[in-house]
Amino acid sequence: MLFQVGGQGTRPTFFEMSAAQQLPSSLRAALTYSLGVFALRRPFIHKILDYEDEFFALLMLVLETHSLRTTDASFSESLYGLRRRGVEIGLKKRNVIADSGAEIRVTGLQKHQKLLSVVFLVVLPYMKSKLQSVYDKDRQAMLQASLWGDSDENYTDYLGGGNNLFGSRVNSDTETSARVRWTKRLRKTVGACYPWLHTGTEGLLFAYQLLYLLDATGFYSPGLHALGIHVCRATGQELMDTSSQISKIRSRERERLRGPPWLKAVQGGLLSCTYAVLDYAQTGLIASVFFFKMMEWWYQSAEDRMSAPTVYPPPPPPIPPMVAKDGIPLPTDKTLCPLCSQKRTNPSVLTASGFVFCYTCIFKYVTQYKRCPVTLMPSTVELIRRLFHDV
Repeated sequence: MLFQVGGQGTRPTFFEMSAAQQLPSSLRAALTYSLGVFALRRPFIHKILDYEDEFFALLMLVLETHSLRTTDASFSESLYGLRRRGVEIGLKKRNVIADSGAEIRVTGLQKHQKLLSVVFLVVLPYMKSKLQSVYDKDRQAMLQASLWGDSDENYTDYLGGGNNLFGSRVNSDTETSARVRWTKRLRKTVGACYPWLHTGTEGLLFAYQLLYLLDATGFYSPGLHALGIHVCRATGQELMDTSSQISKIRSRERERLRGPPWLKAVQGGLLSCTYAVLDYAQTGLIASVFFFKMMEWWYQSAEDRMSAPTVYPPPPPPIPPMVAKDGIPLPTDKTLCPLCSQKRTNPSVLTASGFVFCYTCIFKYVTQYKRCPVTLMPSTVELIRRLFHDV
């Protein structure tokens, strides 16, 4: 399965390199989401999620090693038809001071370049992920300490043996307290150095990507520059050669099988299953990424539909209260107060009935009679509300 983003020549476009770089993170998110869904019915899968970094690093180690061994490209680069090539830079002339330019020769990957590529693709991202988790935990602990004091730290020291609680275990408590001190010191070191390290690496990566976008360098990342590797597009002949190379490697591995015929048959069956899994790993993992994106969109839209408030038609207005026979009649002019028959000042409504009066008029009347002067409904001064806009 290959994805062609566009462009001409052997040099990949910036979008191809960016897509290949972002694919592992998307793959990890898809796998984490899938395992989280399965863990709802199979709780033992939570053990895998507890070691998410190690599980994903092991998976990528298998995929990257197999891809570099067979295609001279990383797992994500092989999906876009890209190949890694070693770069040898030599001067055209012996005079280095003269403006002679440089001659770049592209060769195949050597064994140490493949090994270092695995380190840059798997080991360094794993270490960065662990440092990030340690830094996040340290920041969270500092935030809790600033809000609630050092109660958690004291509780940890109590459990860890920071104070010598049991005289019969002085040595073990001393070792535990030393381990706690070293752990705290390591976390402080990570908390102080990791932001600068992260900023430096991300800034350097951004600079390389910007230079690559401007066609000022052939290296997309500082890791590729340190390894002396260019990423190029694979030609049709190279893709055909890759298939034949994989067949030759597998035939040689089958020839190396030793033992009785039944043992060779078992080993051959295991190799065939392994080859089938590796061959369809790319397609299956990419399909899982698309499935994850589709499910994310589906559940997000469903949550939006469920969380969106249901719009109901407004209820009809309540029936206006009837004027009592013994009550004060209403004036024909709605701007007049029914009590003083003057234009309302400081208009206020009596919520028990809904009629509007002058504030002083209605306050005195309700205080004395405990009812509405129009409807004779029971009321108190707490039901008087000031109106800031009068009709």
